[in-house]
Parts: sequence; C-alpha cells; structure tokens
Amino acid sequence: MGEQSVIEVTEKLVQPILDDMNLELVDTEFVKEGKNWFLRLYVDKEGGVEIEECGQVSEQLSEKLDEEDPITFPYFLEVSSPGAERPLKTKKDFEKHVGHNVYVKLYEHIDGEKELEGELKSFENDTATIEIKVKTRRKDIEVPFDKIAKARLAVSFN
Repeated sequence: MGEQSVIEVTEKLVQPILDDMNLELVDTEFVKEGKNWFLRLYVDKEGGVEIEECGQVSEQLSEKLDEEDPITFPYFLEVSSPGAERPLKTKKDFEKHVGHNVYVKLYEHIDGEKELEGELKSFENDTATIEIKVKTRRKDIEVPFDKIAKARLAVSFN
C-alpha cells in the first residue's frame, strides 16, 4: 500500500476517535527515517492538547490499525501536538490564525518574494494578506491561497 493510501486509511480510522474527544487532525505523515517507518499524527484543540489525550488517541487508533492492517511491515505510531509552529493547511486554518505570525512558502514569486514571514493580517476571498518587514518599513503582500506551497505558524522573538 502506498504512503498516500496509508495516510488516507489512517485519517478515516482516526476521525471518529478525534470527533469523540473534540480534537482536530492537523497533519498526518508516513515517513521513513533511517531504517524505520513512522506514522505520525498531529492533533490539536483550542487551548492545546494534553499528553494523556495523545496517548488515548494512539491506543484507540492502534487497535483500529491492527484490525484494518494497512501497513504490513513494522512501523512506529506517534501522536502528538503540532506545537508552536503548527502547519496551516486549509482555508479554515488561515481564518482561525489571523493576527498570528506565519511563515509561507510560495509556488511562485509574488512581489519578488518566494518565502514570507510576517503577521497574517487577514484572510478573505481565498487571499491571505501578510504584513512583512523590509528593513525598517512594513509592507502588506496579498497571497492567493492557491499560490501557497507550505505554511505554518511562526514563532517570533521581537
């Protein structure tokens, strides 16, 4: 089974568990690091996730994965919180994080920039407005959602 199918099966199995616990699935990865495979799920909720909740999700999901058996070789299951630099994947993620600092990587240059870091000022009509600092000036850049390759919250130390 391909990596994408493993992710799809896992997300289908974990969703009811997360719904019961009022948790949100932020991201799923199935990656090989060294000789080992890792199935990683990042879950979150308003106010943050407790380590016990991650443990409960892991236990319940582990049982379901054993029943379905989409992965036929040894792997490690990890369930954790995405932490301070959680990925922003959906339009809803952007709407929820207006006012936060973000890091955005683009598919193509906008205003000569391919990577932006700054405050997410707004998200309307599928367009993110990000205020970046250029030397001593501040500048708003409008970024269409479909031009965003990757985005995450960014921790700023100003």
